Amino acid sequence: MRCFTTCLVQALTIGLSTLSATAAHAPQPQQPVAGEGCPAAYVIGPEDLLDIAVWGNEALTRSVPVRPDGKISLPLLNDVHAAGLTPMELRDKLTEAFKEYMPSPSIAVLVREVHSFKVTVIGQVKTAGRYEIKDRATVLDVLALAGGLTDYAARGRVVVLRSDGPTPRQIPFPYDRLTSKKDTGGSAQANFCVHPGDVIVVP
Repeated sequence: MRCFTTCLVQALTIGLSTLSATAAHAPQPQQPVAGEGCPAAYVIGPEDLLDIAVWGNEALTRSVPVRPDGKISLPLLNDVHAAGLTPMELRDKLTEAFKEYMPSPSIAVLVREVHSFKVTVIGQVKTAGRYEIKDRATVLDVLALAGGLTDYAARGRVVVLRSDGPTPRQIPFPYDRLTSKKDTGGSAQANFCVHPGDVIVVP
């Protein structure tokens, strides 16, 4: 009886060890790289042209460019920082600022022209350069604007350089898998959106 119990425990231990080893070496589901999603809302940047409407006051209503320092110039308020804000956030900021000069200001902020969303493509593409994006675009969209990859491009080593801090972050882009005829669509989510200032490097 004692031998039966001992042998059973040993068998269960070996079985659990085998299952644990198998699970440890099993392929894990691929996790998306952080920061690849499309921006939820448009963020104002330098060189954009904004329409600032102050209802009931035509003297304060005007179109203003966002300067390279990220600021706009308005009567009464002088310089106001606009870059990095959404149009709705800038509207709220201006509403609070104008309360000093009028009782119940009603402000509207519209982006008339987008010039700050620029993406650079360098390396083995047909037309390298800096591209001004007017709408949401993926990495493949921008590579298409650049004329596509050349015959000498290393399709498995394309990276996107993104400035998230003091040093750019490298995000691998699986161009070879996305354009492979064998791909069944599982890599579609890897074709992420570009962000302003991204640099696509094609070795």
